[in-house]
Amino acid sequence: MITFLRSRPAETVNELTAITRREEGTTTLEVEAVTAAAVTVALAGGVLPVSVGLGKGTPAAWIISPNDAKALLKLSVHGSRVTVLNDGSREHVLDAIARTRAAYLRTGRSKVAEAATLADLPGIETRVSVLVDTVADAIEAVTNGARDLVLRDWDVQQLGELRDALEPTLVERTALPVGTDIDTARLMLSTEMFTAWLNQIDGNSAARPRYRWAPGIEDELPGPVNRMSAEWRDDVWMTGSAPAGVEGAGELLPILERSLAGTPPSRDELVALFSAKGNQVDAIAYVADQLRRRVSGDTVTYVINRNINYTNMCYFKCGFCAFSKGPKSLNLRGDPYLLGVPEIVARTREAKDRGATEVCLQGGIHPEFTGDFYVGVVDAIKAEMPDMHIHGFTPLEVWQGAETLGVSIRDFLMRLADAGLGTLPGTAAEILDDDIREHLCPDKIRTSQWAEVMITASELGLRSTATVMFGHIDGPESWANHYEVLRDVQRKTGMFTEFVPLPFVHMGAPIWLRGRSRPGPTWDETILIHAVARIAFDGLIDNIQASWVKTGLDGAKLLLQAGCNDMGGTLMNEIITRSAGASHGTEVTPEDFERTIKEIGRTPAQRTTLYELLAKA
Repeated sequence: MITFLRSRPAETVNELTAITRREEGTTTLEVEAVTAAAVTVALAGGVLPVSVGLGKGTPAAWIISPNDAKALLKLSVHGSRVTVLNDGSREHVLDAIARTRAAYLRTGRSKVAEAATLADLPGIETRVSVLVDTVADAIEAVTNGARDLVLRDWDVQQLGELRDALEPTLVERTALPVGTDIDTARLMLSTEMFTAWLNQIDGNSAARPRYRWAPGIEDELPGPVNRMSAEWRDDVWMTGSAPAGVEGAGELLPILERSLAGTPPSRDELVALFSAKGNQVDAIAYVADQLRRRVSGDTVTYVINRNINYTNMCYFKCGFCAFSKGPKSLNLRGDPYLLGVPEIVARTREAKDRGATEVCLQGGIHPEFTGDFYVGVVDAIKAEMPDMHIHGFTPLEVWQGAETLGVSIRDFLMRLADAGLGTLPGTAAEILDDDIREHLCPDKIRTSQWAEVMITASELGLRSTATVMFGHIDGPESWANHYEVLRDVQRKTGMFTEFVPLPFVHMGAPIWLRGRSRPGPTWDETILIHAVARIAFDGLIDNIQASWVKTGLDGAKLLLQAGCNDMGGTLMNEIITRSAGASHGTEVTPEDFERTIKEIGRTPAQRTTLYELLAKA
């Protein structure tokens, strides 16, 4: 991997300069002996300040002489924030990079080869970094051992030329290295610095592509015409085509070839797939589409259903949730509400009259709820509409319901099943990695508790969906951990009917508004989550759902070409996604689904919750 940094020097910093530089694509300003005021102004404009020399402020990173390295050591500055200048004797420079564990050794073009011999020494993980002005300069530097390029005033067309010259893998970084751990960054950066960094990065801590699109935003999709990946914005990328089949897979080729041959990736191989860039994304989508065709052919299914979100009051404090409200006295956005059981039954009746075969029951955890509420809702619906499939109550609601009644999970699930509950939604999963849950939903059930509910439900004959909610403070490692949990549960139970990726809609989410998360996944990450799911769950979960609620129908149409075979439900008045600031997600009609599916040459089919196909009347 060769990384590059889009950086500009600045003698002084004002907010207009910072904003202008950010709009042109720059992520970093290199300021001589940065001051606290310069740091504040740079962050206000969305760029990360880097101090050339020690300065009097606390920047995102430092570019320092070997002599100044000792000062940073005394401050216990993490090596990921340090670039040492190749200035002085070889012994002096080596001592500086070894002791600071500097991420980069900045050198002149004429000294790249010499610097590379230092970077190659045992115990050194420093990358040789060099300022280049042309593609020819970059090629020469990389040939001589440079692994990081500093670019000033390059436009997107020049970046495209650089990419094509340095194939297969060129990755943009920010002031911090690609792969910087989010927990490390949270601890070592100020709150404002951490926020600015999060807004610049993707799940790999690489720089995000520059486009407006995010899940829930009603905007043109960022992807090119003839490829899946939207990693680059130059004309060659946007108008060209991806390599055929798996030709662009690079080092991922053996993993994809084994997947096509029937051997799903290991956990560590999933991390590699989730870290794919550019043409690799298209190769993964191709393999996923081949596996989809083997399992479901050209049939794309959907269900006519209604989501009934019975309350938005909740005493849990999940950072991603813009739907739930506390007491009205807290003056949170929107009014708290609670639907009575008669109203829930009435809405179910309306759904049935409009052709729904399923109602999905989910809501906040109301402080006055006990398990009797959930059982009572099922009883009331089944008393009036015994043939309506009830898809309801997350593992969190099941856990809370059992806890409030003082009974076991098994006993409470038996009560729900006896009342007529059909299936469980696999939500409340978010990311099944407790290191992430600690910051995303700290008071919610942990991975083991989620799995306990699911495995117990399967022993009682109940089935469930499986989900992931991605694009916040997660990344390839946590996604791979999540998929591994689902594979483990599915091998034991066979209970999951489908896998439903849910891109994080950031606009109204508390964790983003507080500056503690990324602004949703990138388009490439959205493609990868769906496509890698098809590959990871091959032989385990046959149905992968395209998330039209978060991406819109046009986005879902592309996801159907990246391994998905299901469009989910019509929903009828679902409001959770809207609460987070999304422009779509409330309801579509069966006709909308059928038109979208036919536009890509597939065959639409209405299904039940359990994937039984329904004949048209």
